[in-house]
Amino acid sequence: MKRAALLLLLAAAVSGCGLRPVYGGGASGATASFLRSVAVQPIAGGRTGWLVRAALADRLGEPSGDQRYRLEVEVDDDLTGFGIRGDTAITRERRTIRARYRLVDNATGQVVLDATAGSDAGIDVVSSDVATLAAEQTAAERLAQVVADQIVGRLGLYAHASRPR
Repeated sequence: MKRAALLLLLAAAVSGCGLRPVYGGGASGATASFLRSVAVQPIAGGRTGWLVRAALADRLGEPSGDQRYRLEVEVDDDLTGFGIRGDTAITRERRTIRARYRLVDNATGQVVLDATAGSDAGIDVVSSDVATLAAEQTAAERLAQVVADQIVGRLGLYAHASRPR
């Protein structure tokens, strides 16, 4: 009896705490609708910019007819060698992708969100140049996905926080 009363009290406390799921309502929810209203602008930065833009487009979903916001992204891709042997050969590299992004309200031109995202990965440099190049490209692809996840997650939090309670 005490256990049931405690569970009932706990359920009442949790339901009154004001927590709301960010993606409540699924594909037809407010956050998903907000994300579909964001147009991703072309991103400079060669292949890395293209990878980040493609990942963002995949995550934001099919654009709705009303593109209320635009997402402007600047990508910095850095490949640094370290782990140098005695014969000055590099044995390890670090690939870092950073993105500064701004969410702009198309109606007012006001920047409503200005933030950064980024990630890095270590790459072993092996005796085969082809294998090393493949590892560098694979790292860029993975990092673009991670950066896009961070950006879309932050956009979702912005959408969740800015909607009326």
